[in-house]
Amino acid sequence: MTVWTPHVTVATVVERDGCFLLVEEHSKGISHTVFNQPAGHVEAGETLQQAAIRETLEETAHQVTIDALLGIYTYTPPMFPDRTYYRFCFLAHSIAHHEQRALDQDIVAAHWMSLEQLQLTGRARSPLVVKAIADALAGQRYPLSLIYEHNTPPFTSALDA
Repeated sequence: MTVWTPHVTVATVVERDGCFLLVEEHSKGISHTVFNQPAGHVEAGETLQQAAIRETLEETAHQVTIDALLGIYTYTPPMFPDRTYYRFCFLAHSIAHHEQRALDQDIVAAHWMSLEQLQLTGRARSPLVVKAIADALAGQRYPLSLIYEHNTPPFTSALDA
């Protein structure tokens, strides 16, 4: 019997001059690299926003400020029907780029790409990558106050680690 497993993840959509900050990464079970927003799982003791800031820094070397909630997305990959990802996607902007910082080991590189360039590659990690950019371009945004996290620990920046 397969046990269904939910996964809480975060992602950031960072736009600059019509292009979006994406990571080219290795993904388990896929022979070629794929493109994704900076994204990952929420770790114990983190708020959603803290996780998004940390993941963006670890995967792109960009320190960001979260501006708004873009949306909450769900995805069950066809190859893993026992997993559902709940993705809290944030709009953010880069406040610093730490060029000498090493990226996570599964990340090949960070790129700035337009939606059209991403679509031409045919290598979006999931349909959520394109959907989030399309939503951002359409002006979708929700206030961060929509999220209430009770008893959250004090924030420690990933730069402090």
